[in-house]
Amino acid sequence: MTQYILRRLVLVVPVLIGVSIVVFWMIRAIPGDPARVIAGEAATEELLERVREQYGLNEPPHVQYLIFVKNVLTGDFGRSIRSRRPVIDEIRTRIGPTVELAVGSMAVAVFLGVTTGILSAVRPNSWVDAVSMFIALVGISMPVFWLGLMFMYLFSYQLEWFPTAGRGTWRHLVLPALTLGLSSAAIIARMTRSSMLEVLRQDYVRTARAKGLAERVIVLKHAFRNALIPIITVTGLQFGSLLGGAVLTESVFAWPGIGRLMVESIIARDYPVVQMSVLVVALAFILLNLIVDILYAYADPTIRYD
Repeated sequence: MTQYILRRLVLVVPVLIGVSIVVFWMIRAIPGDPARVIAGEAATEELLERVREQYGLNEPPHVQYLIFVKNVLTGDFGRSIRSRRPVIDEIRTRIGPTVELAVGSMAVAVFLGVTTGILSAVRPNSWVDAVSMFIALVGISMPVFWLGLMFMYLFSYQLEWFPTAGRGTWRHLVLPALTLGLSSAAIIARMTRSSMLEVLRQDYVRTARAKGLAERVIVLKHAFRNALIPIITVTGLQFGSLLGGAVLTESVFAWPGIGRLMVESIIARDYPVVQMSVLVVALAFILLNLIVDILYAYADPTIRYD
């Protein structure tokens, strides 16, 4: 297991290099001049040239990329073009709220998704199964921004239970976490149902029932554990996407996360912040995939990485 983890960690380097190259060229393909964003629309050509020289924007793109890589390797992540603050400080202040939102949303998604999926699998083709899967289908199809606005209108404007936007107390987290968690819960519910139905048809489940074991023990102890592999997979992927910053949800609820930071930075042509934000998100995805692979071995003792 240790050798497998080390091999996976070594592969992180070429993946991050590939991501950095793609992001570097894509952000520079967007129309607009970051020097004019810094200096203002009324800036003279002389001032624009000084700004380009200060931030290295007058160099050819491949030279800018090599400078970027060199700075990252030496621990210098640059300064934000928009705020003039160090990029690492910009990301540090935003990563906490994103993790908080992702964990809250994932708690909602796992609880609702797994519970609904198990109930649907235990009672297939019943009204419980039909209603649950219909709600799951609606949850997958529902636009996140529209759901967030509806929650805001109902629970904030009409009922006045929760704040409309911002971050502060636990009350600020409820609506964004519900909005983001419900779509993931729908995906997890459908995967849980599918996996549980396949396991519940196995011979050892019929044997357990023939031996007189309680249905609760059969479902939770025997069937659910053997159905965990695909559930862990889809849950890990969903959590990775949430950590990457739910851009729409953070924008609707004015949540100060890394997704909103990337949107603001793209609009402002803030190259250093966009590049490092995407690298942080890519690193989060890679590490989460590694954690999911490790969890496989604990969920299924037959899996070995030797």
